This record gives sequence, C-alpha cells and structure tokens, in this order.
Amino acid sequence: MTLTERLNASIRDVKDFPKPGIIFKDISPIMLDASLSNDLLDQLVLNYQNKNISAIAGIESRGFLFGYPLAMRLGIPFILIRKEGKLPYNKIAHSYDLEYGSAVIEIHEDALKKGDRILIHDDLLATGGSADAAAQLIKKCGGEVVGFDFLVGLDFLNGREKLMTHSSNIQTLINY
Repeated sequence: MTLTERLNASIRDVKDFPKPGIIFKDISPIMLDASLSNDLLDQLVLNYQNKNISAIAGIESRGFLFGYPLAMRLGIPFILIRKEGKLPYNKIAHSYDLEYGSAVIEIHEDALKKGDRILIHDDLLATGGSADAAAQLIKKCGGEVVGFDFLVGLDFLNGREKLMTHSSNIQTLINY
C-alpha cells in the first residue's frame, strides 16, 4: 500500500465538527501508528532535504506535530507561529480576517533573520487563511517564503490560489 493510501485509510471523517455541515478530516489516528508517522516523516525529509531551506515555520498547533521533527531531521531551526498571547518573549504580530471576525498570530522577533528561506508547514490546507497570514508574518520579519507543506489538502476550498502570491511550491501528501 502506498503512503497516500495508508494516510487515506488512517484519516477519519468526523461529521458536524466543529459545526453542523462540516466534515472534519481528523489526522489524530496517524499519531497512533508509529510506523505510518515515521514513513510520513521520511517522505517529508525526501521532499525537502536538498531545497536550501533555512528554517521551517509551523502554525499552531497541528503544524508542530510533523514540522518540528522534520526540522530536526533536516538539521535546521523550527519557528513557532502561535496565536496571540502564547509566546513569552518579544514578538511581532500579524492580524488577519476570518470568515467571521479576525485573528492575530505572532512570532518571536529573533526567530529568523532577513533573507532566511522559510518553509511553512501545517496539517491542513483549507481556505488558506492561516497559511497566508503566516506568510505575511514571515515577510514582515524579512524572511522569504520558499513554499508551503501540508499533510492534507481540501481542494474544493481553493486555498492553493490564495497562497500562490507567496510561492508556487505548495505540497500536500493527500487531497480531498
């Protein structure tokens, strides 16, 4: 069975979460399978080992699950992008609009240097709003967004188009 087939068999649909009418793609069963998790990480390493990436930025919180181990395997820094009020040190913030309301994400001011080549990682590409905000934050800090990496892509929500203004390198391991 291919990695994509194994991921598809592991990811479960949860109906009406977080609200009625939504089918949530739950990746938590992947964490229960050490072999699948390691194979997934091995694939990510193959995808990015020779791409001249300075650091990986993970979006809170599920972007930390494989983003940090990937950074460790590649021998590069991992940057936390967190919701407002979660980082303890001096930070830079970026606010962005959601479907209903707004949100703020933050990064430590010393997390990257001007010109650093950053890969943004998260678990899921839906509308692209949080990944777009993360890219704006990386650029605000002087970094270059060299790509986006997601475990799952929900193609029908067209998030890829929103991210194309930052990079055409948008990778997903499985798409629905």
